[in-house]
Amino acid sequence: MNTKVPLSSVAENEFGQRVAARLSAGNQALPHDIGERLRVARAQAVAQRKQAPQLRAAPAVVQAGTTAALGGGGGWGWWTRIGTVVPLVALVAGLVTISVMQDEDRASELAEVDSALLTGDLPPAAYTDPGFAQFLKSDGASD
Repeated sequence: MNTKVPLSSVAENEFGQRVAARLSAGNQALPHDIGERLRVARAQAVAQRKQAPQLRAAPAVVQAGTTAALGGGGGWGWWTRIGTVVPLVALVAGLVTISVMQDEDRASELAEVDSALLTGDLPPAAYTDPGFAQFLKSDGASD
């Protein structure tokens, strides 16, 4: 039986062996009970790693025309594309609506202030007169 191990798997195994050797070298300075607990934990981790099957393969690189993308199997259907675009369109429409409503509210507030100034008993120039501001302060204090 001729089985070839991928190069990345060989590199992973070598890295794992180097890490294990480094950890084992550091064990000699630890007390015996701690070293034994670490050895048992390491053995359990290796056993779990060997038992765990690979759940899915890495996505393949798919090239379409001049662009490349990661594909995880199955293409993007029309419903998926529509489902990703609709929330974006709804968000933009909501933001535009909020902006328009705020502009209208500001304009109506300014119009109310302007109409109150123009239809009031005093001329608009009175509001800029420093004597009038002093009169309002003294009038408010006398009441």
